[in-house]
Order: sequence, then C-alpha cells, then structure tokens
Amino acid sequence: MITILKKNATKQQRDDLIQWLEARGLEVHVSEGEYQTVLGLVGDTSQIDEGLIDSLDFVEQVTRVTEVYKEASRKFHPEDTVVSIGDVRIGGGNFAMIAGPCSVESEKQILEVARSVSLAGAALLRGGAFKPRTSPYDFQGMKAEGLELLRKAKEETGMPIVSEIINVNHLPLFENVDVIQIGARNMQNFELLKAVGRTSKPVLLKRGLGSTLKELLMSAEYIMSEGNKNVILCERGIRTFEKYTRNTLDLSAIPVLREHTHLPIIVDPSHATGKASLVEPMALAAVAAGADGLMIEVHNDPERALCDGAQSLTPAQFAKLSAKVAKVREALA
Repeated sequence: MITILKKNATKQQRDDLIQWLEARGLEVHVSEGEYQTVLGLVGDTSQIDEGLIDSLDFVEQVTRVTEVYKEASRKFHPEDTVVSIGDVRIGGGNFAMIAGPCSVESEKQILEVARSVSLAGAALLRGGAFKPRTSPYDFQGMKAEGLELLRKAKEETGMPIVSEIINVNHLPLFENVDVIQIGARNMQNFELLKAVGRTSKPVLLKRGLGSTLKELLMSAEYIMSEGNKNVILCERGIRTFEKYTRNTLDLSAIPVLREHTHLPIIVDPSHATGKASLVEPMALAAVAAGADGLMIEVHNDPERALCDGAQSLTPAQFAKLSAKVAKVREALA
C-alpha cells in the first residue's frame, strides 16, 4: 500500500501518521519528492482501513500496490534513484561508462587498460577476479590477487572499481571494491543477494540468462529488503534460439523497466553480442533507448585474452565509442 501526502502536509502530520502505522506492525518507507511525499507501507496491510487514511485532510491518495516487489517499484518511489559511487553518479539523468577487461590477468594488463579507459572517459573500472565459467577447465580468475591488482589500478587512476562476487564467503575480500557485481548466473542466488543487501556498497545486478524482467526486479527486492537501496540493474542479453550472437540484447527492457522501477538501468552490449564488431552499434542503441550507463569490456590485447577476448574492444576502439556515445547523448538532450 502507498499513501501520497499533499504538498502542504506538515512534518508533524506526517510523523503522527507514520507512528500510527508503525504501531500496527507496518514498516514505512518515506520517499520525499519535489512535489509530494510518498509513504510506502510494507507488511500485512489487510487490516488497515484505507478509507480512514484517505479521509485525512493532508492525504492526497491511498493505493494498494499490486506488484509483488515493493521497494523496487516506482509506485513506492516515484523519483529516479541516483546511485553514488564516490564522485560518480548513475541514474536520474546521470550517465556513466564502466569499462575494463573481463578478467584481471596481470598487473601490467589491468594498469594499462585502466589508464587508457580513464583517459577515454570511463568513470568506473571493471575487472573480474572471480570468474564463474561454463567449463571447469577455463580460466577461473586470479581471485584475491586479482582484487589486489584492481585496488592498485584504483590508486593510480582514481577510478572506483566494479567486480563480481560469486560466493558469500568471499564478501570480506571485497572491502576495497566500490561496486559489487552479481552476475547473470547468480541473479537468483538468494542467500548471496541477501548478504550483499546487508552491506552498504552499491550492487550491480545483472539479468539472468533466461530471466524475466519481473524476476530481475524481485531479485533487486531481495537486496533492497535487507536495507541496501543502492541497486543498479543491468541488461546483458538473454538466451534465445538465435545463434549469430552470444545472447539476444533486449533493449525493450530499458523503457519497460523505466515504467516499473526507479532504479538505474545500464546495458552490457559486450556479453549480449559476444562479438567486438557488434558492441558499438548496440551500445549506441542502448544510449538512444535511455540507458543510464554502459558496461564495456576492454582488453589491451584481445587476441591473447584469457577470457572473452572475442567481445573485447581495444583501448583505441573504446575511445572512439566513448566519443560517439557523447554525441548521441548530446543529440538526445
């Protein structure tokens, strides 16, 4: 249930109503916008007389929310959420490029890539230290050593870092990671979602290979219900019958999610297409569709990459893409 207060509602009236609702066992989430205040009620609202609340002279409207997700719903939180990572902002009109290699392979590699993408306009550095791979014989990442190399890259460039977690037990190792990524394979790893929800770090949540948008929002709800409201959604392609691309990039997810949630939405065209030649056109299309950011794989030597070299851009290619992204955003402004 949500209760929208009139613009002239006083703080005392609001606080008295919240106290009354909490006394009836409800959790009240307050969202203050420029023109209205929304109270989101979580819990058993079946015993609440909405007519009684609606009759209060400072209440504009009372509505029962039909979505099973509450905190991720735009009805609960009409204003766009802006996630802050240091000086970087994502959402609410703020756009950010996230770039870096699929996996950290060496100190030389990650530092070289970090320097190049930083100069080309990337705001955050991505790099995998723990790699969930389809085959147990593929490179599994440098693990804790990889996270340490990311930290060094952050120290040199000043870029916040994004890295994927695959196990709850690894959480202490992510102390210096600025954004924790939940990959597609773990989108419904509910214990992991709850664990990162108990942290204060922003979480980048990727859509599962065969997951619906509702399931993605329910996974975000798991994180938010534990207290962490800093969730960024990522469309990274879904598995279909098409074989020419690694996955099928669902760009319709951007406007659909925009209608249903206040959370920032970014797009990963690298994993979606699986081919470096397709990354630029799909990245530009994502920007035109209203994405709040892009996540691009960049490697200084893609042909020798230990992971996903075929979909990685070179630093020079990323610089060209970054310039074109700026032009598309300028045209849309």
